[in-house]
Amino acid sequence: MKRIPCMEAVVAVLESEGVDTVFGIPGAAILPLYAALRTSSIRHITVRHEEGGTHAADGWARVTGNVGVSIGTSGPAGTNMITGLYTALADSIPMICVTGQAATDKLHQEAFQAVDIVEIAKPVTKWAVQLKEPAQAPWVFREAFRIARSGRPGPVLIDLPIDVQRGTCLYDPALDAPLPVEVPGPRPSLVRKALEAIRQAKRPIILAGGGVVIGDAAEELRQVAERLRIPVQVTLMGKGAFPEDHALFAGMAGVQTHTRWGNAAFLESDLVLAVGARFGDRHTGDLEVYRKGRTFVHVDIEPTQLGKVFEPDLGIVSHARPFLKALAEAAREEDVPPKAREKWSRRVATLRESLPRRDDFDDVPIKPPRIFREINDFFGRDTTFVTAIGLYQIWSGQFQKTYLPRRYLVCGQAGPLGWEVPAAMGVKVAHPERQVVAVVGDYSFEFLMEEVAVAAQYRIPFVIVMINNEYLGLIRQAELPYGMNFAVELGGVDHVKVMEAFGCPGRRVEAPGDIRDALAWAAKEAEKERLPVLVEVMVEREANAAMGPALDAIREFEPLPARAAETVDWSD
Repeated sequence: MKRIPCMEAVVAVLESEGVDTVFGIPGAAILPLYAALRTSSIRHITVRHEEGGTHAADGWARVTGNVGVSIGTSGPAGTNMITGLYTALADSIPMICVTGQAATDKLHQEAFQAVDIVEIAKPVTKWAVQLKEPAQAPWVFREAFRIARSGRPGPVLIDLPIDVQRGTCLYDPALDAPLPVEVPGPRPSLVRKALEAIRQAKRPIILAGGGVVIGDAAEELRQVAERLRIPVQVTLMGKGAFPEDHALFAGMAGVQTHTRWGNAAFLESDLVLAVGARFGDRHTGDLEVYRKGRTFVHVDIEPTQLGKVFEPDLGIVSHARPFLKALAEAAREEDVPPKAREKWSRRVATLRESLPRRDDFDDVPIKPPRIFREINDFFGRDTTFVTAIGLYQIWSGQFQKTYLPRRYLVCGQAGPLGWEVPAAMGVKVAHPERQVVAVVGDYSFEFLMEEVAVAAQYRIPFVIVMINNEYLGLIRQAELPYGMNFAVELGGVDHVKVMEAFGCPGRRVEAPGDIRDALAWAAKEAEKERLPVLVEVMVEREANAAMGPALDAIREFEPLPARAAETVDWSD
């Protein structure tokens, strides 16, 4: 066994774990690791802010299914990563953040940029650890990858004191390999129990959450739905798990990101088979309304998720893919699905036709739904969309169509402003052949707009569609019950000039008829110049998104189509 610098062993581990790109910022306390990276096959992208680095690694991880890696130095580098760690933990994204640290004999002396990042990071990671001995380096990193991938995926932080980084260890990459990751499957008796519950139901639906996407179980989901003739809904994190143009797609239920017909279908259902979904509050709304009259079967890889929000009628601990595969195999033994289920799937199709929302507005200022109509019409099925938090996320969830897994990325639970641009950068680095579109708000864009400079430097092209209402729009709408419009107005930034300052093209749109041409220009310009390109769409300043406290109490702010005026009977 050869003795080598321990950071060279770490880099060899990263390479063997499938990491081809890392995002980071070098600093004095992390230079031994950078010295090892310099001669490796791994591409390093120098970001402008450590939070941006974590979000870029997050985006890379979401589209590859592998563990993203972000690197920073000591002190504020680590504290700047906390938001990214929290985001990854909340959305079950495997990621490793590596921080430099002062020498171990200086940690108790309040040395320069010496902060106890391990203790700070523990609440927002699956594992936070400080390397104590050089000999542990490759094995700590191996375990970090295993933990990040195992069970409900999530982030890990590894803190590297400078003196430990300078050490050596015995290591031979040829003798080492990634640690095995357990993929828990369901007990056969529970699969049969779930199938029995489905057979007894007249109006069942499958609720596909982010776990179906993360678990690469979209094909198994389709097989189950088609065999059993069960309509499928998706959560916001589950968008793309089931194609939205499929005859069995049943929309989205929720109190913010939802479709009208999705809420109607959910309220008419009598059984919900939830796979890889955590029953987030923006999905369920009032739990009494959400649960009333329905049986719930909850399947999740994380045992403590079962019963966390409410107690299911049947809880099953399993990875999404083996459960759906087992259910599909069990379903093959079933006779032709009962007529009641065929009638139910036709009913869902009727709801889809009768309860749409308008997106064909020709108003000036532009109404936001029109933007998503143009996005849906212009971009292809394989386009990867990235969006963050605010009214534009809600409009996106309500109007934007998704057809394939890992093509709709959203920071669902944590909702950090600024996530989109660095995440889109990570997506494009992972899949340079894909078209990538970041849908942003004006305020969110300004949080980490410096990362545009990174994409420009490394020639990472993608389209940025900005929905600019010159407001903290979601907060302004949340202030309505308080009778106020306070501290939420924005302005003063010319985003097209900001892009030009970064050396990138930008165009402002103020009429709905100009949106499509601007999108076509941006897509062509991005690929030609190999740069991020902005389309800034100026919208109605005080436009509101449909939402409410419960699935049956959604307030609509825009006029509905005439055909959508029919009354829905919520009774059996």
